[in-house]
Amino acid sequence: MARKGAKKINVVTLGCSKNLVDSEHIMAQLEAAGYRLEFDSNDTDAKIVIVNTCGFIGDAKEESIETILSFAQAKEEGMIDKLYVIGCLSERYADELRNEIPEVDQYFGVRDITGVVRELCGEWRDDLATARVQTTPDHYAYLKISEGCNWHCAYCAIPLIRGRHISVPMESLIEEATKLAESGVKELIVVAQDTTYYGIDLYGRRALAELLEKLCRVEGIEWIRLHYAYPTDFPDDVIEVMAREEKICKYLDIPLQHVSDNQLKAMRRRIDKQGSIELIERLRSRIPDIALRTTMLVGFPGETEEDFEELLEFVRQTKFERLGAFAYSEEEGTPSAKMEDNVPADVKESRVERLMELQGSLSLGNNQRRVGEEMKVIIDSREGDFWIGRSQYDSPEVDQELLISSPKRLKIGEFYTVRITEADEFDLYAELVK
Repeated sequence: MARKGAKKINVVTLGCSKNLVDSEHIMAQLEAAGYRLEFDSNDTDAKIVIVNTCGFIGDAKEESIETILSFAQAKEEGMIDKLYVIGCLSERYADELRNEIPEVDQYFGVRDITGVVRELCGEWRDDLATARVQTTPDHYAYLKISEGCNWHCAYCAIPLIRGRHISVPMESLIEEATKLAESGVKELIVVAQDTTYYGIDLYGRRALAELLEKLCRVEGIEWIRLHYAYPTDFPDDVIEVMAREEKICKYLDIPLQHVSDNQLKAMRRRIDKQGSIELIERLRSRIPDIALRTTMLVGFPGETEEDFEELLEFVRQTKFERLGAFAYSEEEGTPSAKMEDNVPADVKESRVERLMELQGSLSLGNNQRRVGEEMKVIIDSREGDFWIGRSQYDSPEVDQELLISSPKRLKIGEFYTVRITEADEFDLYAELVK
């Protein structure tokens, strides 16, 4: 007789939404092979654990290592039988990890993501290539449209980890989106290392606009949200589709990283300050009311106080609806690792704080302009006295929420119309209209 929990697998996923999609594909293969699945569980009798790691920046690598060590200890204590590590960290540091944490049964990198399935099931079934075991709430899912990146920014290890850009064939993506819609998904969040580069390797051209149009035809999908758009050579036809198609949210995640020409050149971003300004003007003129989300990298080698002040002024003038910031940390093997990391750690952290303090005041102003407005929202959850929803201007996990008062019970995953009644820096308050 099999031990209790022997056919149950706990899949623990760290890092970004792209990792999450990888885990969901793996889980579909395991489920078809007869395994029962837990996801990110700390309270399970599963005797097999798979840890899908992140290896992008220092904090993420540290979290991944700590997670592996905790399960290695559990294995030593007899609480689990098998431990597998997959993903970015094991792609880049497999040899070091095998030496340092030999308790792990096998390491598989992102370029051999099928390996753990072959180990446990004997084969990877191509007929399940578009199948997923969804781990997000039933009403939204991430759709990863490509793997890898060709840009080779100076600070970024992604090309070293995930390799060159490889697009997923369009017909596979439409099939996957259709299956998600049939399971109840209403919001698709399109992700990749660079979504705008989609199709170049398969079709000899950027085909994101065509893909978005086809996704809009998938019955049951009501919102399509676009993440991680590289600003260099941003395709005009994508702007046209976003402006024309009602299903595409007026929202764009476009990491700019900096605005100082000195820093952009050092970072190898292949765009200058004027190009960034002109792109933002094009987006806002052709897609009125678009919410722009960006990410800024501060403390990169050579960043002067003048460079940083230029960035602050750019953010002050542009008034991004959503903005995140992180401090530079050296990644071995990248071009910037050969540069002197000459911005002190306390200066880096101070600059992050100053930038986010500015963004807080700008966000408050943006939100206050919404008071009195009616908007369509989707309900994500219930917390205390409020229903928690999001508008088309907000992506799950990373953006603000709407706290909705309603005398009647609302249904999670359904759309409603609300009126904004109050605003603070990073949240809106609303009442139900219908």
